[in-house]
Parts: sequence; C-alpha cells; structure tokens
Amino acid sequence: MNRTCRALAAVVFLLSTPVHSQKSAEEPVDLGMVTRIREEGLRHSQVMETARHLTDVLGPRLTGSPQLKAANEWTRQRLADWGLREASLDPYPFGRGWSFSRSAVHMLKPHQLPLSALPKAYTPGTAGPVRGTVLVAKLAKEEDFAAWRGKLAGKIVVLEEPADARPAEPEPREFNEETLRELGRFPVPAEEDGDFRKESIERAKLREALNRFLAEEKALATIDGSTRPWGILRVSRGGTYDPGLSAGVPSLVMAAEHYKRLRRLVEAGQEVELEIEVEARYHDEDRMAYNTVAEIPGTDRDGEIVMVGAHLDSWHGATGATDNAAGCAVVMEAVRILQALGVKPKRTIRIALWTGEEQALYGSNSYVTEHFGSWSGPEDPERRKWLSVSNWKGEGKLSLLPGHGKLSAYFNLDNGSGKIRGIYAEESAAVRPIFEAWLAPFHDLGADTVTLRRTGGTDHESFQDVGLPGFQFIQDELDYSARTHHSEMDVYDHLEREPLMQASVVVASFLYNAAMRPEKLPRPPLPRPDPRPEPRPNP
Repeated sequence: MNRTCRALAAVVFLLSTPVHSQKSAEEPVDLGMVTRIREEGLRHSQVMETARHLTDVLGPRLTGSPQLKAANEWTRQRLADWGLREASLDPYPFGRGWSFSRSAVHMLKPHQLPLSALPKAYTPGTAGPVRGTVLVAKLAKEEDFAAWRGKLAGKIVVLEEPADARPAEPEPREFNEETLRELGRFPVPAEEDGDFRKESIERAKLREALNRFLAEEKALATIDGSTRPWGILRVSRGGTYDPGLSAGVPSLVMAAEHYKRLRRLVEAGQEVELEIEVEARYHDEDRMAYNTVAEIPGTDRDGEIVMVGAHLDSWHGATGATDNAAGCAVVMEAVRILQALGVKPKRTIRIALWTGEEQALYGSNSYVTEHFGSWSGPEDPERRKWLSVSNWKGEGKLSLLPGHGKLSAYFNLDNGSGKIRGIYAEESAAVRPIFEAWLAPFHDLGADTVTLRRTGGTDHESFQDVGLPGFQFIQDELDYSARTHHSEMDVYDHLEREPLMQASVVVASFLYNAAMRPEKLPRPPLPRPDPRPEPRPNP
C-alpha cells in the first residue's frame, strides 16, 4: 500500500467510526453517519432534478396562484413517494389569487419601439390594449393628490423618481477567508429609535389610498422603474390580495434604462404615447393558501420534533429558481437522503415548504401560531388593520401552546443557490460550540463558520418571534442580490449543481444531529413586550 492509499484508508476509518468531534469534546458527532450522508448526497443526488421540476415545469409560484397550488400538490406527492409520513397541505387564510398570461408595452410616439416591462402582482389587467399619453406625476404622499385631481383620466402615469441605473460595485460571488472572518465578528447592536413598525404602516396606508385615487381618477396604468440596471426587471406586488381593499389600476415595472428615457422625453416637453396590454385575472374560488408538510417519524423523545424549511412561493416575473426553489430542493433532498438511508431518528424530523413568505411570512407565521404560540397583537384597531401579523412581535401578550416545548430547532435555507459556508447562531452563545462540532466534518466542503450575528427577512423569524430556536444558514452570494433576486432572471440556468449538493448534505447532517442528541438545542430567552417608545424629536 503506497503512502496515498494509506492516507486515504486512514480518512475512511476516521469517517466511518462514531467519535466525538475534535472541535468540541462535549458534543458527539456520529462520523459514520456523516460518511453515509455524504455518500448518498454527493454520489446519488436528486437535488437538480427536483429544482428543475419546481422551476422549468411548475413555473412561477406566486402565493394564491394556480401554479403554486400545483407546486404544493407536487411536493406533497414527491415527499410521500420518498416514504415520508403525514405528507399533507396545511391551509391558512390568504386572500385573492392572481396570475397573468400576457404583457406588452409599445411606444407609439415619438416613434415606435417595444419596451421591456412586467405587471406588478395583484394589479388588474387592461381588458385589451389601451393607449394613452405619458404623464409624470409626483404622488409620494396623500397631500400630493389634490394637485393632480382631474388630470389623470386616460393617462399612463409615471410615478417614482428613477433609480440610479449605473451598476453598483458587484458583490463577491463567494466568501473568502477575510470576509468569513469579518462575518464572525459580532457588532454591538445599534440603538433602536422609536417605533420601527410605523414606516410599514404608513406605506400600507399610502398604497391603499393611491390605488383608490388612481382608480377614481380613471388613470389607464402606472409605470415604475426597475431598481436594477442592465435591463433587469425587479418586480413584486402593486395591487392587493385583500378583497376588501382597492386594487388600483394596471401597474407595471419597466427596465430602468427604458424608464429613464421616457421621463427625459416627457420632462423635455415631448409627447410620449404608449400602448399597453396586460392580461391578468384574480382567482377567488379558493382564498386559502397552503404549506406543504411531511415528516420522518421519531422513535421516542416524547413527541419532540426538529424542523427544516424553505419557502415554496416566488414572484411571477420568472420561475423563482434562486428565490427559493433552490432552498426547497435542498431541504427536500436533505430529508430524501435521510429517508434513503433508513434513518430512525429519536425526534421527528419535519419538513415544511412555506408559502406567503414574499408577502409577509404568512405561511410560517400561521403554522407557528397554530402549533407553538403567538402575540395577541396591537390593541389599536387602526394599527391592527395595517400592521402585518409578521410584525406583531412584542405587541400585546405572548401566549405559548404545549407544542412550544416540543420543538428542538428550526433550520431555514433562503439565500440563493450558493454553497453553505456556516450558520447564524442568532446571538446564542450556547449553540455555538454545538454547531462548530456539527460543521467540523464539512470543513473540506467549505462550511466552517459559526457567527453569533443575527440575520432576518425570512421564515426562521416566525419561530424566533415566539422564543423558539430558529436558524438560517450562511450561503455564498453568487448572483443572488445583483441579478436574480425578484427579477425575471431568476431561472434554472442560474442554479449551480455542486453548491446545492453540498448544501443538501450539510442540512441533512444538521437534521440528524439535532434529532439524535440527548437534549434539545439551547433556547433563546423569551421575547419581551415592546414598549414602542415614540420617535425622539430631532435636536
């Protein structure tokens, strides 16, 4: 046996023997199981086929749309076919569904030219092609409405100041040693000033008032510019899925370069005429939305569970590949790996594919409310009407359900298709050495960082809001923020095979470790009620 063979044999021996991690002598890691997970996930992966079906076949998955309901059913059946138990669709109230089938914008004057634009979600269609001249109007607050009353009928209204279309300095596609070291440094949190929810309420109220005003004034449509350069269309919502509120008029997002040109022409006194056609419809036959849920049953631990999730919904401009078919494919692959290995976890391992994440974490918030606990919310009826339930943390009283004590941990993946580089410990010093031990067998795959920093903006926050240990993994950026996030570029072509395979085995190992360790993971302190101090006056 030569030197290389002897070295390889030693590695195989170490990986196939259950031993304590050298990173933390107190936290045992079954390296034999890690070896099996790596073998199944790196040599027999199905992650790309899952991702391809979610994107190319099922397409956009806007919450409330027929495509998302089809994705719910396909993922439920797929998990059941792999042998997971209790595969089901978990309903919650949402509102009107929406889909669109056609969008076209053409300049007719001063010359003819097709323009790049997409409708915002939940806005009405045009009922055929409509033509109108372009008008630039400042409607940034309700006080602005009076100056434009009686002037918008039959007009296509350009609303917002254009974003800077010059490309920003691109983010590095991958972490390096220096940037990971910086991520590991914990910054002292800044002091919060005033009611941080006030701005959200004001935006919601203005959106409803503007929708109603534009409809009453009989504007033909509105156009905003994309916040991304190079023709990238970053599009989300514009109307409403709440049947009790005004949906406004057809509203579109236009490529930043085309949008800026329109404004320059109009502001220079040139008549600009456009033809717009948007075929869109609302779906009122079922105003519920659904999470896909399934599990690998535990053998003991008195009904305790470990959860993993990603959001299944997407915006409508593309097929939601990096946001977040990638995360769904990875967590589905993680439980497939464990099921294929015949794992008999002590705690139940439950997967949830959330919907309504893009609107306000509705799916995960509803699930947490039903199973674990919730805040009673604002007492003020006006505040309660306009503040999303995902922002109720700290308002009113926190009520916990018996299931709260049964959850060991929730793990989430929602930052594109980059490889996992570590995990956010969410300021829990107690879990840091545990996660370091769990990551030790994956240093050779680039996953070696545990930071005490917090991260937000996705479904693990629903768990944290009621004092449960919820965690998000650190991922390489790739092209997520610069190009694909919420844009028409978010398609299968921008998924990368090796990072998704790597992420799948890391997640599978974390689930196994959390399900098998003697104790549940350490818990954060329960959140305190938020006194919501009034904003401080400027000096």
